[in-house]
Amino acid sequence: MRYYSWKTELLRISLPLTLVAGACAIFDLGIWPLFAASLLACAWLLRNLQHLSDWLYSGVDNEPPEALGMWGQVFDVIYDMQRDTTQNTKKLQAMIDYLHSSFASMSDAVVMLDPLGNIEWCNASAHDLLGLRESDDTGRQLINLIRSPAFVRYFDAEHYQAPLEMPSPVNSGLSLSISVSFFGQRNRLLFARDVTRTHRLEKMRKDFVANVSHELRTPLTVINGYLETFSEHGGENPRWDRAVSQMLQQSRRMHMLIQDLMLLSRLEAVPKASEDTVIRLRPLMEMIREECGSAAKGTRHIVIECDDKIAVSGNANELRSAFSNLAINAARYTADDDTITLRWYHDDVHAYFEVEDTGIGIEPQYIPRLTERFYRVDQSRSLDTGGTGLGLAIVKHVLIRHRAELRIRSVPNKGSVFACVFPRSAAVVVTPA
Repeated sequence: MRYYSWKTELLRISLPLTLVAGACAIFDLGIWPLFAASLLACAWLLRNLQHLSDWLYSGVDNEPPEALGMWGQVFDVIYDMQRDTTQNTKKLQAMIDYLHSSFASMSDAVVMLDPLGNIEWCNASAHDLLGLRESDDTGRQLINLIRSPAFVRYFDAEHYQAPLEMPSPVNSGLSLSISVSFFGQRNRLLFARDVTRTHRLEKMRKDFVANVSHELRTPLTVINGYLETFSEHGGENPRWDRAVSQMLQQSRRMHMLIQDLMLLSRLEAVPKASEDTVIRLRPLMEMIREECGSAAKGTRHIVIECDDKIAVSGNANELRSAFSNLAINAARYTADDDTITLRWYHDDVHAYFEVEDTGIGIEPQYIPRLTERFYRVDQSRSLDTGGTGLGLAIVKHVLIRHRAELRIRSVPNKGSVFACVFPRSAAVVVTPA
């Protein structure tokens, strides 16, 4: 398509007028011919404007009218732009229809919300899980339809990094996991998933572990007692004494495993720590140093660095168990003459209890899984140390109950740092003893 500029169009109009003006001057015809020519030029412009108006009102999907020069160019450009817009609109609508059909077939509830929190669309599963109907509830405020206080707080806070778990508003027997995310211009997309089966399986697992651990504790105590008696009165048959010693060792290890499993079950049963007290760290760290000396084979240099002006608020038994687990692990995975540092300090944001060692360290790929139950980086080495594989899982649960977290830094062959990071509000200013 040839490009016409405004100069070309001006020349197209002004040239005939110039010729008419010249003829009038030469033949002394007056101004009427020039006036008539000007009227014709205006009429031509108005005619093209009328064609443009008629075409726009009739719908630009029709073929554009024929015109010369810039007017024809305007018609063609508008037609091409409208055709491209129509094609893009069809593609977008096809994509929207595809997403709607995909969401509509999902077993999870899907709700689309505008920036004000009004429902724009929801699928059929939203009726089964949330009690919403697209035909009746479109345009209504979501928090006026789901009145659970926990959901209203979660929705209004707009902190959607973690999902919300709550009972279904239409069936209290169902447990839902609700997640919300922003898209577009502050629009929101809500997903609700039925996690009832997962919750039931988790409860069955917890009940099974708790019941089996409780039932095994009594017979193991009896077996352990008889084995200790046999061990104390042995000496006549070395082979028999060796067998009794090995059975006693494994029996004690099984007893420790059951104790840890019962502790984990108890921690999971009660999500929040109770009986908070102010705990001074130096006496606790001195006690842990004695435990490390008993657990380690050989000599360890145990250093205490403690800010005596700061104590921690929490459950004394649980925190002692967590800190002791970290220190004993360090003692088990270090060699003679290695150094273990127990450190307590704070900054403006957090308070820290750290266990640092100069031991063998851990490869980076293993660190994310260290708090999993029974996970071992080296199975044979862990069995030699007598650990149950539950220590770091216990530490993780204790810290969660105290709104804290476990951070691990390690360099192979140089050592590791296990840090319990507490919120600054958990640190209490005390007078040094």
